[in-house]
Amino acid sequence: MIKIRVEHLNLQYSDGTESLRDICLSINANEISVLFGPAGGGKSSLLRVFNRLNDLADVKLITGKVHIGDLDILDPKTDVIDLRRRVGMVFARPVVLPMSIRANLTYGLELTGERSQTKLNHAVEKSLTQAALWEEVKDRLDEPAIALSGGQQQRLCLARCLVLKPEIILLDEPTSGLDPISTSKVESSLQELKRSYTIVMVPHSVQQAARVADFAAFFLQGELIEKGIGKDLFVTPKDQRTEDYIMGRFG
Repeated sequence: MIKIRVEHLNLQYSDGTESLRDICLSINANEISVLFGPAGGGKSSLLRVFNRLNDLADVKLITGKVHIGDLDILDPKTDVIDLRRRVGMVFARPVVLPMSIRANLTYGLELTGERSQTKLNHAVEKSLTQAALWEEVKDRLDEPAIALSGGQQQRLCLARCLVLKPEIILLDEPTSGLDPISTSKVESSLQELKRSYTIVMVPHSVQQAARVADFAAFFLQGELIEKGIGKDLFVTPKDQRTEDYIMGRFG
């Protein structure tokens, strides 16, 4: 089932930078879809379109359509706050709130009006378990989140996204600053999470893209060059530019 449909999307920033040109792309539910390519290709810009974070940037022009189900998310009438509840995002650099591990997770739920301590406790345990962090912090929930290691903070940010039960999770180089063990834990978590969520990820390397992708799309200078099933695209790319990038001939 198609979860996100992008139709002839164009994006240009006010400084004249043309970030995306005529992008047409369908992203399936319950898969890890990877957007990869060299810096400046438009991958992160597209990721930010999916939950309207580009509203906060200096955008000169954006045209085309992006649908999540029946919702045209670029429609000015779209409730952006509701959209961002449905489409959560985790960034490359973990930013934890200056409060306890537990409060980092309950804060958002309490803002939505949840007051039941039983439900809050259950949500904390479930989201930390999904993010492969529960066993490491279950006896430290009232300690400051800033005391966690970098890898643990990143998984806490993932849990903070999951606790609000989004439909789609956007990940922008979520393991770029992590050690190999933490990276492996995050990647393993994603394989479990895709059973319940649609995941769209900008990886930090071609190797990571090849490891995790069910579906992959290669971007170069604002254009979508090639897309396809992950295991096929990384082994037998059809476009020479895709092959050159995968083989490390540029980028």
